[in-house]
Amino acid sequence: MERRRWLNQGQPQTLVIACFLLYFNAAFTLLIALGSSFSGVRAVDLLPVAAGVLGAYGIANERRWGYYLAIAVAFLPFVLAALINSNHNPFGGASPLTLVFEIALVALLLHTQSREYQKVWFK
Repeated sequence: MERRRWLNQGQPQTLVIACFLLYFNAAFTLLIALGSSFSGVRAVDLLPVAAGVLGAYGIANERRWGYYLAIAVAFLPFVLAALINSNHNPFGGASPLTLVFEIALVALLLHTQSREYQKVWFK
């Protein structure tokens, strides 16, 4: 019987750190949504949180859909910023620290080591 896990340290370091960042981003997004909402949290606000956790869980369990979902979640802040601020800053005025983590997540997921590992080992 196959064991399910939240983090797989047998994977390349790039994927392990990407999983950490996905969980970390999901937790902070949830805290921000809960802290900034006076009338309650909408389901739309929780969608990126659930997608990030599900993507990280999929990667930890070597599922191809988890890898692709994680890539979509990693690019989501950039797509939303481009749609909202099409004439101004393409990064949406995000703080430099937030921007560093968003770029790092994309770089870790698209790193050659991560792509090769998922091609060979993910189901």
